[in-house]
Amino acid sequence: MYYVFFVGTAGSGKTTMVKEFQDYLLDQEMDASIVNMDPAVESLPYVPDFDVRDYIDSRDVMQRFGLGPNSSLIVSIDLLLTKATEIKSDLGNIESNYVLVDTPGQIELFAYRDSGRTFSSLLVGDNKSVNVFLMDSFLAKESRSYVSLLLLSSSVRFRLGTPQVNVLSKTDLLSKEELERVTSWGEGENLLDSLGTIDDYSFELVRTLMESLEVPPLPVSSQTRQGFDELYALIQRILAGGEDFETEENNSRL
Repeated sequence: MYYVFFVGTAGSGKTTMVKEFQDYLLDQEMDASIVNMDPAVESLPYVPDFDVRDYIDSRDVMQRFGLGPNSSLIVSIDLLLTKATEIKSDLGNIESNYVLVDTPGQIELFAYRDSGRTFSSLLVGDNKSVNVFLMDSFLAKESRSYVSLLLLSSSVRFRLGTPQVNVLSKTDLLSKEELERVTSWGEGENLLDSLGTIDDYSFELVRTLMESLEVPPLPVSSQTRQGFDELYALIQRILAGGEDFETEENNSRL
């Protein structure tokens, strides 16, 4: 199985993209399951094949320990690790080509804390995985926010040590001119000029950041499925050297 984690800030469109990307894969006649990793979510547009809310309820944790919403979610993920054996056993019931993981909006779980990395490793086991980091294009259309999101994505990649694809999510909310400008930044054009006056440290930081990008952030829209073909191709290049997933059923037809 291939695990695809969708990670990003709150409101970046992770849940919607997970649902739509599952539908996209199913349309391509590939099996795709969904794991909900958010113990605090109240409603979902899909039926998860594995749901952490079956093991821990963030609202109950909040009341039991007198915590706020963010703290209770972090504690909930920590408590999930105490149920590792049970979770690992139940994960064995998932048999799909792709497992899409819908993660919480609290990005600190993946950028700064061991619990996010540890629980992700528990889910993946011996399988291959990739992160899809969602850069909210409505925020990214401002040059300094664009750089900040790239720095955050770099922190997540460094912390998790997993191959990563950066995408500009919700591009349907941008005008044609805005999308062209933001896309050009990913190719190294005009970004430094757009930042205005910055000190030498910031200049070198941004230049190094852009040079380290293997590919520019990919424009994607869950509403129109713009970029889904390209996203699938990038995921396959990382996980399978570009080859489509071959199931036993496919092989039996050859």
